[in-house]
Amino acid sequence: GLGGRYATALYSAASKAKKLDQVEKEMNRVQAIIKEAKMANMISNPHIKRALKQKAISDTLGKEKLSPITVNFVNLLAENGRLPNTTDVINAFAKIMSAHRGEALCSVTTASALDEANLAELKTALNGFLAKGETLKLETKTDSTILGGMVVSIGDKYIDMSTKAK
Repeated sequence: GLGGRYATALYSAASKAKKLDQVEKEMNRVQAIIKEAKMANMISNPHIKRALKQKAISDTLGKEKLSPITVNFVNLLAENGRLPNTTDVINAFAKIMSAHRGEALCSVTTASALDEANLAELKTALNGFLAKGETLKLETKTDSTILGGMVVSIGDKYIDMSTKAK
């Protein structure tokens, strides 16, 4: 989507400048700035003109001492009226960076929290699905509506072994 296109452009620019890690850290800082109540209200208010939003974000980023790539990118988002989409862009960029590092994102949803023994066994089983050189980045969630079993999402694979699905 839209976030992916902007994230890809940011990745390309940061990669050419060999500043991927720095830009990733700075984008996390930008996300924190945008989530602050005053800034979030200003960005989401349709009655405030784009030029004012641009100036506010530009002034705020100027105080942060961020790299030119990050500042220019956020200013581009502001210029194009895409500030409300910044979180989507940052999340898409985080996924691209995760893939760049060879991390495979995996989400496991169970009815109740897993104990350490089950978690270790699950990690061992999931590592069998990974390609050579990939590392597992596991995210666990609980959802009592699935009753029992688990729902696993790893990369583009989705496995529903819950009793709710039966």
